Amino acid sequence: MGSGTAVLACGAALTVLCGCTVQASGEERRSPVHIELPSGTPSPKSAPPDDKPSAKPTPAAPPAVLWSRGDEGRDIRELQARLRQIAWLFDGPTGTYDDLTEQAVRGFQGKRGLPRTGKTDEVTWQRLLRMTREPGKWDLYLMGGQPADAPDARCLTGRVLCISKSSRTLRWMIDGRSVLTVPVRFGSQYTPTREGVFSVYWKSRHHVSTLYDSPMPYAMFFSGGQAVHYSSDFAATGYAGASHGCVNVRDERAIAEMFAQVRTGDKVVVHW
Repeated sequence: MGSGTAVLACGAALTVLCGCTVQASGEERRSPVHIELPSGTPSPKSAPPDDKPSAKPTPAAPPAVLWSRGDEGRDIRELQARLRQIAWLFDGPTGTYDDLTEQAVRGFQGKRGLPRTGKTDEVTWQRLLRMTREPGKWDLYLMGGQPADAPDARCLTGRVLCISKSSRTLRWMIDGRSVLTVPVRFGSQYTPTREGVFSVYWKSRHHVSTLYDSPMPYAMFFSGGQAVHYSSDFAATGYAGASHGCVNVRDERAIAEMFAQVRTGDKVVVHW
């Protein structure tokens, strides 16, 4: 009796300490131990702290500016030539990033949803490249400005109008010294300007062509009806056009100065 009572007492004490529930009735049997587990999500106090601050997006760097107003050089000529191809620029190329170039770039940018800065950045330039073709030499120098090549050996003595078809330039030279250099335009394939050594045989300040009924101011005739003279068409359209065989000058101030200095009998050399 004493030992049995002790066993029952120990069992009761163990039940109280462990929180067990004993099911003694019926055929349905369950685990003699029932454990209560916490449910739900942890409270905010129990959540691990987030010691990393929220990351802010880094703003993208603006595209690099390649050229802007005031820049000069061959690259500016190409920019202007490409803008001419898609009718955003009608003057030049001049090789100088002037106000007209800035306006053309700004218009091109706005049309394509780019920031209207008027500066040619990398994004603007790449878009322009995809829309245009590579300009040729005479696209870059459509309105003149090209460097003159070396004078022909026949031009190095005396008073000479030294005319190069290669560089499309005319040098007015005295005793091997270049006094004045201007861009010039020649005849077309069907009315070519003759090459060789000639001399000025007639000067006519207000000449008008009887064959083509077109003005030829400051005309200095050197071979039949072919003359060096000012051309308003060359001044307006550049190398997009051609003469009927004459040597056209687009700079009226320069040819007026030349006309005043050249004498009848002065040599004319037309060469490649």
